[in-house]
Amino acid sequence: MGGGYQVGSKQDLVLIDTNIFVIDLRYKRDVYYKTNRAFLAYTAKNRTGFTTIINLLELCGILSFNLNKKQLTELWFYFQDKYQITVLPVPDLDTNFPAIGIKETFDLLKNRTSLGDALMMVVARKYLPFVSTMVTWDKVHFENIFLGAVLTPEEFLQ
Repeated sequence: MGGGYQVGSKQDLVLIDTNIFVIDLRYKRDVYYKTNRAFLAYTAKNRTGFTTIINLLELCGILSFNLNKKQLTELWFYFQDKYQITVLPVPDLDTNFPAIGIKETFDLLKNRTSLGDALMMVVARKYLPFVSTMVTWDKVHFENIFLGAVLTPEEFLQ
């Protein structure tokens, strides 16, 4: 890893995209599943993973078609423990949606960013400014909008 990046250092803090969790929970026969699982095991062991409330909501939305209400509620409440990661802002069902800058979101949309990705970036910039690496299988979607390094799980583990 370039730029003085050392595995195990404070710089190891990563923003984890939704697709990492979707593969882990839904696509166990995916060609990337093993690498994906190794990445999640690494971040769990080292407690270096972060994601946003937007990612958790997106994950719940994707899995809502396959999970019953009880399972979906359990996913919401046990997600952080299951993956040993931190979700910011804190996933509290009694809290209002985090304040999202409309101009900042719209500026990302003008750069051909999906609404979900734009919302995630705005929330990440506000609540996770200390995270300098993002890990996703959709690297090309974030290279021009995430302010730090964007890596696939495979690249991160190398």
